Amino acid sequence: MNTRFDGSRDVRRATERLARRLPESLEDLAWIAYNYLWSWTPRGEDLFRLIDDHRFSMAGENPVRFLSNLPERDLLRAATSPEILDVLAGVAARMEAELARPTTRLLANGPVAFFCAEFGVHQSLPVYSGGLGVLAGDYLKETSDQALDVVGVGLLYRRGYVHQRMDLTGWQHEYWLEANTGQLPAARVRGANGLPIKVRVPIWDGDLAAHVWRVNVGRTPLYLLDAELPENSPLERWVTARLYEGSHDVRLAQYALLGIGGVRALDAMGISPGLFHLNEGHPALASLEVASRLPEGRVRPDADLATRIDAVRERFAFTTHTPVPAGNETYTSDEFFSVLGHAIDSMGLSRDQIGAQTRVDQASNDEPLGFSPLAIRCSRSTNGVSRRHGEVARAMWNPLFPDRREPDVPITYVTNGVHLPTWMSPTMRGLLSDFLGADWERHANDPGLWRHVDEISDVDLWAARSAMRLRLIEMVRSRTVVDRLARGEDVDFAASADSAFDPANLTIGFARRLATYKRLDLLFHDTDRLRTIIDHEQGAQFIVAGKAHPLDDEAKNVARNVFTQNRGLGLPNTVVFLEDYDMRVAPRLVAGCDVWLNLPRPPMEASGTSGMKAAMNGCLNLSVLDGWWSEGYNGQNGWAIDGTTLEDPAAQDERDATALYDLLEHEVRPMFFARDANGIPVAWLAMIRASLRSLAPAYSTARMLSDYRERIYDPSH
Repeated sequence: MNTRFDGSRDVRRATERLARRLPESLEDLAWIAYNYLWSWTPRGEDLFRLIDDHRFSMAGENPVRFLSNLPERDLLRAATSPEILDVLAGVAARMEAELARPTTRLLANGPVAFFCAEFGVHQSLPVYSGGLGVLAGDYLKETSDQALDVVGVGLLYRRGYVHQRMDLTGWQHEYWLEANTGQLPAARVRGANGLPIKVRVPIWDGDLAAHVWRVNVGRTPLYLLDAELPENSPLERWVTARLYEGSHDVRLAQYALLGIGGVRALDAMGISPGLFHLNEGHPALASLEVASRLPEGRVRPDADLATRIDAVRERFAFTTHTPVPAGNETYTSDEFFSVLGHAIDSMGLSRDQIGAQTRVDQASNDEPLGFSPLAIRCSRSTNGVSRRHGEVARAMWNPLFPDRREPDVPITYVTNGVHLPTWMSPTMRGLLSDFLGADWERHANDPGLWRHVDEISDVDLWAARSAMRLRLIEMVRSRTVVDRLARGEDVDFAASADSAFDPANLTIGFARRLATYKRLDLLFHDTDRLRTIIDHEQGAQFIVAGKAHPLDDEAKNVARNVFTQNRGLGLPNTVVFLEDYDMRVAPRLVAGCDVWLNLPRPPMEASGTSGMKAAMNGCLNLSVLDGWWSEGYNGQNGWAIDGTTLEDPAAQDERDATALYDLLEHEVRPMFFARDANGIPVAWLAMIRASLRSLAPAYSTARMLSDYRERIYDPSH
């Protein structure tokens, strides 16, 4: 790696500029703010909140923006605060020690380049939409924790993903907010001439130009390509405007910039990857870029595309996250080549051969073109993201391997995991440190370590869980008042939410992307039974959240039906819908709920990670046996709904809803409210310990990355 022009120098310069406006005793805040390691370092967030909690929140929890705009009098006050200086010294020391560790090489011939269309590193970097991006962000954080030589490659979406506002009828409306790149914890990468590195990708009939920004995710650099350049046309600049843009043409241009442009950006910085890890099919065009530039001697100059792909296959690995054919985007030939034809021609590749590699049936001229077939064909390894998803993927992509039986299709699985330091609340993290040891997070995938949770007393565990629930309810009350006022609800009704929810009540969460297969409406399948569960002396309260894609009217109707049915219950302050679900809301939700629901229509859940995050905090899962839960559930660590499929979806919904209500009414609620003489739910806490012992070591990114290292990255496998 050419460290001089990989952006590290540019981040240092940005840090020095910020440091110049800070008092001398606070100068360490500048480099801390420019490295997202602060976000998972103990007391990292506290450091900024101690300076000014309100302003930090108003800055979107972006420390660069926060420090850049903080009045001088507040900086001077902070510079003389013994408490702030003490916390600053501790955070700086921990981060310096972390960043000083030697790097471990994964491969002898270069780093792993992890390509993904979105990265959920932190809410202040708005280049993510949901689970795929959060998984990618967690992956980068874990590579930093393990000091591995990995780089991330994505796009800098100036307007990010959609924000959500609900109207009085429950219909979703969308809006976007443009990021101020000058106040992001990012720096534009510059070359030897001092000018920003620029890559060009032939898209439509011209050459789209892009700059590259570097973001430090601990020790791991994330490079984001940005087309907001004056020399680009308005259409070309729009390519990096919004994540998952509705237009097929714009999405194709995004994927070309990500795949082709990403390879060219790394090359311009002197970074030569030993392996390209394609996280979902969006960046699959990277394989064509690498295949097109093979040096003479590797293949004949007139070699066809299949031969070229064979020559580069060892440099690619592909992870698919989509368990249904409809989820893998496809395009007509006209769409595909009107956007990408210029790029393909400039690489000296045959359009007919590209068409064959991007279709399931290579002999068909009518089948639409997609990136998943290309990614599978160009990669030495393909994996799903749970054991069941591996089985589903082998069946789904069996036509790509007509000479193999379904069990022999070369698609394996690596079950997803979550980054414990990011998703575990400070309360639970502190409690576990008392029993697992100060350095326990470095050994989080060791099952033996987690046996020590049995040493935590009922009093301490229940106190921690109650504190996390209270913190969640305080957030829910505040946000619900604001949400109701914003959509024009009656003032008295809006204000009533300020006393909504009982901090001692069973609190159940259901939050995820609003796709119809997630079956959010299953909760309201029988409102009479739901009312019985809620409106009871020992009742339950529900928090629901999620966004629909702007073009998914079917999912928007699900959300609107939830509003309608909730009003019909007549219990508006026991079931609430939180608007604009994102990484600011999710950590408190997964930490504070007592039960986490997941009701997908099997086998359409590839993995799911929100339940893993909940489990790390002592929240218990109640889920359909699909995705990760089909392998995580052991009969003692939560509750399960049958994951077998029925031909009649209505019959399956009826069966699964009945099972849900039965579990809530006859098992979950009675166990939660069964208290000993000290008011402690002993059986409930025993299940929490069983959940932590069995799930925490198995579903962390530490275990996930270990699997990738041994089963995917190791060329001997």
